[in-house]
Amino acid sequence: MKNELINLSKNRRSIYALGKNVNQPKDQINQLIKETIKNLPTAFNNQTTRAIITFGDSHDKVWDIVAKRLKSEVPTEEAYARTVSKINSFKAGFGTILYFTDMSVVEAFKEQAPLYADNFYDWSEQGMGIANFAVWTALAENNIGASLQHYNPLIDDQIRDAFDVPSDWRLRAEMPFGSIEEDAGDKEFMDDDQRFKTFD
Repeated sequence: MKNELINLSKNRRSIYALGKNVNQPKDQINQLIKETIKNLPTAFNNQTTRAIITFGDSHDKVWDIVAKRLKSEVPTEEAYARTVSKINSFKAGFGTILYFTDMSVVEAFKEQAPLYADNFYDWSEQGMGIANFAVWTALAENNIGASLQHYNPLIDDQIRDAFDVPSDWRLRAEMPFGSIEEDAGDKEFMDDDQRFKTFD
């Protein structure tokens, strides 16, 4: 059987040591991200996933917002210093993707298909997960490292103001990306018999 997707999946790792030494131009990366998301499945083809793709000063702004917002959440200066160090590792990258769910679409489909109303948000989260994985894998295929972060909902209001985010877009994740300055370590796996069942 063909297993290229498995190989690509193995290549997709959480890369925390990011840099700006990316060979591809911004417009090609931008197009790669957009085309990947556009061609992914969503429930009822409702296309609930939204993305803001940031480079340069806009990328820096994302992580400046995170650092400033967490100042009031971290209990000590020592802990905050560690937090800032982590945030700076994301800021060291080439860009950041902000992922959103368009809640206006979720609500509209609840009205259009009331039999499935309770499922549409869950299905939007499935679509979001597919988008996260697919973009992450597409970046990795081009030797661009990334990780998936979740500083939402702490930063929602600040991100909305900074990037003119529509009020119906709900922030779900942040994906810093850039050159791979240090490879990920070995990955450990649970035993298959703890995760899978097969029946004939």
